[in-house]
Amino acid sequence: MNVRRLIPTTAVAGAVVLGLTALSACSSSDAADGAGKSADKLDVVASFYPMQFLAEEIGGSHVSVTSLTKPGVEPHDLELSPRQIGELGEADYLLFLKGIQPAVDDAVAQAGVKNTVDAAELTTLENHGAEVDGHAHEEGEEHAHEGEEHADEHAHEGEEHTHEGADPHIWLDPVKYAEVAEGVGKSLEKADPDHAADYRKNTDTLVAQLNDLNKAYETGLKDTETKTFITTHSAFGYLAERYGLVQQGIAGIDPEAEPSPARIDEIHAVAEKNKATTVFFETLASDKTAKTLAKDLGLKTGVLDPLEGITDKSAGADYVEVMKSNLTALQKALGAK
Repeated sequence: MNVRRLIPTTAVAGAVVLGLTALSACSSSDAADGAGKSADKLDVVASFYPMQFLAEEIGGSHVSVTSLTKPGVEPHDLELSPRQIGELGEADYLLFLKGIQPAVDDAVAQAGVKNTVDAAELTTLENHGAEVDGHAHEEGEEHAHEGEEHADEHAHEGEEHTHEGADPHIWLDPVKYAEVAEGVGKSLEKADPDHAADYRKNTDTLVAQLNDLNKAYETGLKDTETKTFITTHSAFGYLAERYGLVQQGIAGIDPEAEPSPARIDEIHAVAEKNKATTVFFETLASDKTAKTLAKDLGLKTGVLDPLEGITDKSAGADYVEVMKSNLTALQKALGAK
């Protein structure tokens, strides 16, 4: 699945200046104009919140973390000023996820930082979101082809990391996120060997939390009245696959896009057949489409947070808390027993 809005490379050079505030207010260690840097800490730049969270949790007191995407900014839409792009080259360590933010992908390629880590290379990416291409999948069809899909994935595992159509939303699967955390931990040990033991300890602690989160999802979603959920943003393919659910995106990867009449008809049919109760929207995008569709279908609305940023509207202070809130929302919508 591609990212929502592909920002052309030329837009990087002529970007609308966000200013250095895009490097501020993103974590407790952030500050404008490079003031967040510390001579005795590893200067880490993260592309957006899921990468920032990993860097802060694993790096602990040994890193100074700034994020390119400030709270409330839709990560896919991020543009960088020439000054920001230039300052990336001064970082000690860059952590990003290729395929989410084209402007960042281009800037990272120009930065030339030795310790540059692409989270997409730390796990296996897959393709999701085909249900919005005019072919609504029924639950039976999804599971009937599951074995075939996995066989194909493993056959092309070496190609998936660079597949432009792959779904980049790996952090919404706690198991895949834990794999990424392991890789980030190892890369920090290599970048800053003097504190390797602490990075290893912090990684183990975070992975244990993610394993507990995975178990909570497995238990909480094991027995539900329906397996189908409807969402404006098709970001939950990995989560759905992990826990035996079926994601039905209204308009695919862009939560603010207007769905086609054909897609609306498909959603009507899917909701009725699979007893869907809720249309989910997210905090960083308009809820207009979700509410309109829910009203037409006689369904409820709810928030399923793709965790692309934490704001005062988020149902939790960090990744783990918001994921627990997402679990509660899914249990309610799916009729967990």
